[in-house]
Formats: sequence, C-alpha cells, structure tokens
Amino acid sequence: MSRKAGAHAWAFALCVLGMSCVAVADRAAEDRMRAAINRFVDHDHTINALMLLDPSALMRARELPEEPLSPLHGQPVLIKGNIAVAGMPNTAGSWLLRENIAGEDAFVIARMREHGLIPLGLANLSEWANFRSLNSSSGWSSLGGLTRNPHDTTRSSCGSSSGSAAAVAAGMVEIAVGTETNGSVICPSAAHGLVGIKPTLGLISRSDIIPIAHSQDTAGPIARNVTLAVQLLDAMTGKDSDDLASFATDVRFADHLKSDGLKGKRVGVARSLMGYSERLDAIFEEQLTILEAAGAILVDDELTIENRREMSDAEWLVLKAEFKHDLNRYLEKAKIPGLPNLEALIAANAEHSERVMPHFGQEIFTLSQEAPDLDSQEYIDALATAKRLAQGEGVDRLLREHELDLLIAPTTGPAWKIDYVYGDTFHGSASGPAAVAGYPHITVPMGDISGLPVGMSFFAGARDEPVLIEAAFAYEQASGHGERLLSRIRLE
Repeated sequence: MSRKAGAHAWAFALCVLGMSCVAVADRAAEDRMRAAINRFVDHDHTINALMLLDPSALMRARELPEEPLSPLHGQPVLIKGNIAVAGMPNTAGSWLLRENIAGEDAFVIARMREHGLIPLGLANLSEWANFRSLNSSSGWSSLGGLTRNPHDTTRSSCGSSSGSAAAVAAGMVEIAVGTETNGSVICPSAAHGLVGIKPTLGLISRSDIIPIAHSQDTAGPIARNVTLAVQLLDAMTGKDSDDLASFATDVRFADHLKSDGLKGKRVGVARSLMGYSERLDAIFEEQLTILEAAGAILVDDELTIENRREMSDAEWLVLKAEFKHDLNRYLEKAKIPGLPNLEALIAANAEHSERVMPHFGQEIFTLSQEAPDLDSQEYIDALATAKRLAQGEGVDRLLREHELDLLIAPTTGPAWKIDYVYGDTFHGSASGPAAVAGYPHITVPMGDISGLPVGMSFFAGARDEPVLIEAAFAYEQASGHGERLLSRIRLE
C-alpha cells in the first residue's frame, strides 16, 4: 500500500470493504468512482492532492438513479478542503480543525448532488486558503502536507486550490471544486494546464465554506477543459437564501459553448497586466494571431487598469478586516472546542507551533486580529476605494470606453520551485482586477515555458459569464493546448 493510502487507511478500508464484500450491479457511476479511487491509491503518493477520501462515495455512486440528472451524472468530483461535505471534517487544511465534522453539505455540494455528481473526497489546499503567513509555501497544510505539481514535482502547485488542480491535471478526476478570494482558482488552474472559472460574486453560494472575505470569496470549477468546467458551473449555481450575495440565474451556461464564440467579439489586450516575464509575454503575443483567425477583433490601444497599487493597498485592508469578522462568525457557529474566535486560533497555533507552523508563521492572522472593525470609517473607505478602482474606474471603464466585450492578459508565470525558506516566488498575475471587482474570470491553457503550463485570462463585467465562455471555448478549440500539455504527465 502506498504512503498516502496508509495515511488514510480507514477511508480506503471502508471502500475496499464495500467493493469486495457487496454484490452490486455493474453500473457506470460505480465503475467511475472505483476507478478514481484506484487512481488515488496507486498514484497520489507522488503529488499528495487528496487530503481525505469520503468513505460514503462508493455507496452514493451505487445508489445514484440510473436516469441522468445532468451531463455530469455519476462523475466523481474532488472538493477543496474548506467546503463542508456531510460527515467529513471541514478544516481549511488546519490540524487544529481536524474534528470539525460537517453535519450537512454546504449549499453548493447539495446542488451538485442534485445534478448527479458525487464528491469523492477532500482536496488538500494551502492552509487557511493561503491567508495565514506572508511567507507561505502554496500547497502546504498542517493536516494534508505538501501538494506537488504533477508537471514537475519540484515545483509549486500554486494556491490555494492546490490539491483540486493537481488531482485534475494528474488524471485522478476530471473535475474539481476550488475557492478563490484573489487568484486561488485561477493560479493553480493556469499552473497545471487546466481551465478554471472564477464566477461573478454571488453566482455560487458561499454558505458553509470557511471564509476569508465576503466581498471577494467564491467557489469555482477546475477542469480538464472548458466544456467540463462549464458543465460543472451549471451544476454549482443556485440562489441561497443564507448567502446575502447569492442571486438566481436562468442562464444555462453550457448553451454558450460555441466554436465560433470569438467571431465579431471586441477583445481588449490588457497590457498593463503584463511585463513581468518576457517569455510569458512572447507566448501570449503568439496567441493573438489565433484569436484573430477565430474572428476576434483585437483592440490593443494601451488599455490600462490604473491605480493598481492603490487598489491593492485598499484590498489588503479589506481582506484583513473581513477575515477577522467572517472567521469569527464561522467559528462562533461551528462551536469548535477551544477555538471560539481568531484570537483563540492564534493562541492555539502558537501552542502547537511545531505541528502547525514548522515552515512559516501566522503574520496575516496577527495583522487581521489588529484590523479595523467593519463599522469603522477606515474599512468603509477602503472597501469603497477597492471596488471603485476595480469596477467603475477599472474593468467597466475599459469595456465602456473601448466598446469591448471582454479583456485578455497572460494569467500568471509558470510554476516556481518549492521553497520553505523564502516561500512562494510570485512575479505577477492578471487575477487582481476581476477578483477585487467580484467579476468573472476564466483561464485557459495557452502553451508552456520549458514544459511548464501557462494560461490566458479572459475577464469582463458582472454576470458576463456567457460572453467569456463563448470566447474561452472558441480559443480552446482553435489552439488545442490543454490536452497536449496534460498528455505529457506521467506519474509513478
């Protein structure tokens, strides 16, 4: 048995018992689940993407009705380990929350079950969704260990939806769920040669997801291709009365998977989000020819997201203030013994530092504890500034002034070397404006640098998912980069 299987022997043993001791019909959903479990048993020791397997997964596959409930009926889906799955610990990767067992599914999990998807288990992630230390190493958690990038296991899986992306790239599952505050769906997707969708704030419920900041948090799909990502998006949406940002939509996003989806679209080249990597920029320039050949009308007139430093500074204050507030509310509801609030969590981390902080500390926790309350003028002003610069004076202004349908830019550079001493080496990204604005963002593979995948970002205004899906799908079909990059991966 592999090291990973041994670490979670209780879960695998239950599944093996179910497979070997119960006579069952040969059903497609059960076969897919069994095959996915076997892939994790055989190969996950190489990348460490899985934190815990759901011992009820095989039973749920067996009990699934035969009549399809959606295009993804019977598909195993891996869930990021900060989302509540009934009967499983909801931990955000922290060893301190290992006994925080979810009494029921998060709203988004229930929605996926209604569409016939079956959570296989919980993916490892950057602990506390990469919001604990200024010097963190993405993909590491005190509960799950380190997730590695299957394209090169010496390199980062990016964060914080690290395990979700690594598992999909390695072929363990075809689809997974991540969460993002700023870049945590988009970056790992790009670093693994995958498609990631960060939707408009409120399109997907955040209930029973361990929070960072309610003004930016969202869950989102990670998948091998645009079609699977969009089908998963359809299965995740729905209005949740417990989430104040949640809204209903009657859009069927899969209807926008159009091979001619770029034809006639005015696409703005956001060059102010480039310039931190010559090789990345060169690959991006090559893609512009593909976009034009597919019918896009490129607008390349020095489009600039202005005052990005001011926007980032305002966002930083907002994130810290909302984290303190939102996490305190979550912990109050969760009633975890000894962890009633962030202050207690900081103390517990210090007490168990050898176990939970062997590589990096909790500077962000400390800064958040000192952040202003949400009724302070400082917070109110910072939130207004961040939204104004990202929305009305940022993305919306460019779309309006240049009569654009969407914007594009390189997503981020290739995966960096894992480094516990200095932490992540991060040079730049296109994730900020859409994340702060709460607007949709899709990344699609656009090639590689020395074998390491890089992505192209498509983003636009609120609820513009249909426009982005059409453009992203058409580009994917025209370029063909995704499957080529994933076909190179070979695990032990």
